[in-house]
Amino acid sequence: MVDRGPAETVEGAGKARLRQLYPTIDDLRRRARRRVPRFGFDFVDGGANEEYCVDRNTEAFQRVELLPHYCVEGKASTDTEIFGRRYNAPIGVSPMGSAGLMWPGAEKLFAAEAQRQRIPYILATPGNASIEEIAAIAPDVFWFQLYRFPYDNHAITYDLVRRADEAGAHVLVPTVDSAGKSKRPRDIRNGVRVPFPINPWTTYQVLTSPAWTMALLRNGMPITANLVPYAEKATQVETAKTMMLRSGGSHTWDELKRLRDRWKRAFVVKGILHPHDAERAVALGADGIIVSNHGGRHFDGAPATIDILPSIASAVGSRATVMIDSGIRGGLDVVRALALGAKFCFTGRCFAYGLGALGPAGAPHVVDLFFDEIKTELLHVGARSVAEAAMITARHPGAWRFGNDG
Repeated sequence: MVDRGPAETVEGAGKARLRQLYPTIDDLRRRARRRVPRFGFDFVDGGANEEYCVDRNTEAFQRVELLPHYCVEGKASTDTEIFGRRYNAPIGVSPMGSAGLMWPGAEKLFAAEAQRQRIPYILATPGNASIEEIAAIAPDVFWFQLYRFPYDNHAITYDLVRRADEAGAHVLVPTVDSAGKSKRPRDIRNGVRVPFPINPWTTYQVLTSPAWTMALLRNGMPITANLVPYAEKATQVETAKTMMLRSGGSHTWDELKRLRDRWKRAFVVKGILHPHDAERAVALGADGIIVSNHGGRHFDGAPATIDILPSIASAVGSRATVMIDSGIRGGLDVVRALALGAKFCFTGRCFAYGLGALGPAGAPHVVDLFFDEIKTELLHVGARSVAEAAMITARHPGAWRFGNDG
């Protein structure tokens, strides 16, 4: 059951009022920071080490300039098709582990809005809702992101694939940019770990965040729902701790090939940054690539995704669907990515900021912002469709160059 409390449902004048109060993602981020316990906000907002990669992602998008064509008549359409399915815009919800720390019940709210607006929602393996729950809420837009569980010859890995298949996930998204444990200073300072500490400081944060606390009471304590079946009689806390210890590392090329052989629908490798790795992924049968550095959450030395995107599009764009996440903060960033070779874009933090700022009204508001901004920016550059956006002339000073670039 998806909770949309009546006080936070947005229709009519309320929707217009939200656009006036929170016209940008950054406005939502600022409000979320005030409404959500610090440990929850920092878990989503933060990154690895000094968080240079988090900043680099957004700053690199800002440096991309688009050269408009004027005197173009007609309205802009955001409709697009990937993997044989139509979506209402080239933006989807990235997988986020433990998004319930930002807002309890987040995954179900994301899924419900993605289904309503017909945009993809990628459920994370360590999400706080199960494959089966999300498939029931979002049957037309459900994708599943897969982490690696090498324990017992990948018994858990392959069973997660089986469950995603039986639930009808349209796309399997194995993620490769999580090579090992990362150092996140904000989480260290806040004491975020498994099991989650209950102490005077965390209790104070919860008690001084009343809207978040009410959502917690309605939705219950966030758990790693997909992993519960593999913990036998363990408690929920033990489930999270034990299962995450059994996970880890990046899928090897051999493992990706085995996964490709098992999965009969669209297969997308997330976390690719090197064009040679993109070539190899496509050679083993990947239908798509998501250029991603995990939002800067794992490796602080990684390049900005938008700076790598053109080289990967040049290398494999004619043979696979190239997509991107990490750093997108609005519709203009989506149009920039389309101009530089992406066919589709994803963001996680934007949707999380929306929930933290507005509760259940947050996801609809973020979708509305993206839809309106994408249409507006397409018109400003003289493109009337997602396909025409690929022909926009861009100046991209930070782009990486490789031998295979055109």
